[in-house]
Amino acid sequence: MYDFIEGTIEEISPSHVVIQAGGIGYYILISLNSYAPLQENFQKGERVDRLFIHQTIREDAHLLYGFKTRQEREIFRLLISVSGVGTNTARLILSSLKPLDVQTGIAESDASIFKSVKGVGTKTAERIIVDLRNKVDQILLSEQKASFVQPSVKEEAMSALTGLGFLKAPTEKVLAAILSENPECTIESLVRLALKRL
Repeated sequence: MYDFIEGTIEEISPSHVVIQAGGIGYYILISLNSYAPLQENFQKGERVDRLFIHQTIREDAHLLYGFKTRQEREIFRLLISVSGVGTNTARLILSSLKPLDVQTGIAESDASIFKSVKGVGTKTAERIIVDLRNKVDQILLSEQKASFVQPSVKEEAMSALTGLGFLKAPTEKVLAAILSENPECTIESLVRLALKRL
């Protein structure tokens, strides 16, 4: 079983990408959600940092499906676990909707989101919602925990500066001002700039 692939994009289209890794070209089926960032890599001549893989083995073919994020792959795997939803339908759903839209549609029992996808009828949409409601809740919770565990650049800088003895209120104002001027600021540069202003 493959987990991910890193390599050079040799060919790309909205439906597939060929990635060369270790002298082998891997033909990987993708969704439109993954196509956009991969196309950017291809235009810049950059390697693919990481493409997460799902492998399907059938009697007549071994197929690889690629996803730019783990979240999208997890949604794909949940979708194909639903009776009546195959890999092509799941890929079509993820080409028409963003992973977050799929999660929201399931969590809010909104069948119309899925019915907007060509080939997905009322019964299939309702089955997706019923079968995946609890599973999607678990994914949302795990994502919230992950984002809670990873503090933002501003929070890290605030912690460092208050640890040095600066008061919270004026420090927060200074950090907000710096980040509005330099949104891509790293923790180190943010702390240095704040020290000059405090």
